[in-house]
Amino acid sequence: MFKRTLSITLLSLLFVSCWKNKSPEDLIRLKEKFKSQVSTFENKKKNANKNVTKGLTSLNALKSALEDTKNEDKEFAKVYGDWEKVNKRVENLNKEYEDLKLKASNLFTAMEKQTNSLSDATAKKTLLSAITKAKTKYNGTLSNTAKAISKLRILHGDAVEVVKALEVAAALNSFDNINDQMKSIEGRVEGIMAELNVAVVESKKLYEKKITELGE
Repeated sequence: MFKRTLSITLLSLLFVSCWKNKSPEDLIRLKEKFKSQVSTFENKKKNANKNVTKGLTSLNALKSALEDTKNEDKEFAKVYGDWEKVNKRVENLNKEYEDLKLKASNLFTAMEKQTNSLSDATAKKTLLSAITKAKTKYNGTLSNTAKAISKLRILHGDAVEVVKALEVAAALNSFDNINDQMKSIEGRVEGIMAELNVAVVESKKLYEKKITELGE
């Protein structure tokens, strides 16, 4: 019975929307922008993951080479350059995250405005409650995503420190401490990427289920 009432309410809401010229509550347009941003964020996350993995491979190769051969500045330059690329990917990922947050906020705001324009108090209350629940849950996901990106930045910084330390270690021929640092960095990558993947999954769920139920 509730689903039937909700469906009728939503159909009425859409009819009202169709009569408005240049309406700021254009849910279809905002939904598509949000969906597109989710896809973009997912691609950036994958690129960042590939770049971090490539950087770790390069770092491991450099460490092995230094243990067997003399220190060469060009090798350090190459690895340091790889980690600069990681930094760029992380910065791009953060930008896409900010865009994702903005588009989600715009979509929720539009739904709230359109719902508040309804004359049916019961329908308005039901829809606003559903929007609030979806918004609260998704804001939690966005907060966790920001934390994961921050961890990724720290990871990159730690890796650059290892590159610098390797040069000294090579001169001293002592790599024990570097081994521990490498293990720490490698051990954190999978967890951070998993946290970022949650953001992608939750964003898709929000679009495919909650937003579709509320906006169509």
